[in-house]
Amino acid sequence: MELDELDHHVHIEGTTIFDGEMAMKGYALNKMCFSFNRADARDAFVADPEAYMEKFGLNDEQKQAVRDKNVLAMIAAGGNIYYLAKLAGIYKLSVQDVGAQQTGMTTEEFKEKLLRQGD
Repeated sequence: MELDELDHHVHIEGTTIFDGEMAMKGYALNKMCFSFNRADARDAFVADPEAYMEKFGLNDEQKQAVRDKNVLAMIAAGGNIYYLAKLAGIYKLSVQDVGAQQTGMTTEEFKEKLLRQGD
């Protein structure tokens, strides 16, 4: 790990730090995901994802990450995992699905890894 003298963050390879800059970058995406606390918002997104993303002003990077159901790309686009969990739920992505994305494994490989670690 390396401490950056300018921002005082510890950089861990493969990890995105959610700081003020990322919060600003992901504001539209996180605001959209926060709206999913309401059932009518979830229904509106499912009915027309493109219009819903446009309503919240997502940029092209964020839209593509949402279309691809790629949680890591959403995090890179400023998404906060706590808000993204609402979107993952709409897509029926489990915690294991997200973990698999984070490790570059299939969901089945990730589940097997978890089982092996429990031995």
